[in-house]
Amino acid sequence: MDSMSSLAATTELLPDEEVVARVRSGEASLYEVLMRRYNQRLFRVTRAILRDDSEAEDVMQDAYVRAFEHLSGFAGEAKFSTWLTKIAVHEALHRLRKRARTRDLESIMSTAASKERSPELQSYDRELRAALERAIDRLPDGYRTVFVLRVIEGLDVADTAAVLELGLEAVKTRLHRARALLRRDLQHRAGIEASRAFSFAGDRCDRVVAGVLGRIGNVR
Repeated sequence: MDSMSSLAATTELLPDEEVVARVRSGEASLYEVLMRRYNQRLFRVTRAILRDDSEAEDVMQDAYVRAFEHLSGFAGEAKFSTWLTKIAVHEALHRLRKRARTRDLESIMSTAASKERSPELQSYDRELRAALERAIDRLPDGYRTVFVLRVIEGLDVADTAAVLELGLEAVKTRLHRARALLRRDLQHRAGIEASRAFSFAGDRCDRVVAGVLGRIGNVR
């Protein structure tokens, strides 16, 4: 992640479990490592639910603070990343309710942009990436969140099911239908990578980290 602090840089290879244990034992500043590790995932999944960048950032901060407050209750039965993502999904759904709003795609996007692409082709890539993001936004709510977790974030079926509290077959069915809808929308488009959609780095990443660190300073 861009602009990583020296603290995060020296501990970025530690496994989640070790970082969590050290935060629990009093090294609260290490919570930054976990935030920078999962900022992009949480942004993508909360934005998939809310379809609003600013609200997604707000919900991310709420989710991180809630997770920090309940870190002592993390039993390690699921992966930390799954537990954290589930909290973010619940926070986003709560925000949504509060707001009173009621061959597949991988083959389409398989042609990665070359580092040597011309300015014209780079512009074309940007346009296609924007078209993909708009197409994902148009997916029905349940399909969109499953698609973001499975295809863009790369979670497996079991982790996606755990995060969204769905059955395995429901996850598979929703992903299949999401791909079918997107194929129709994007069948003539190529040269874009799903992993580049809804990027979250630089100032935005730093802003969320700083906001959460300021808030959890009052929790300790």
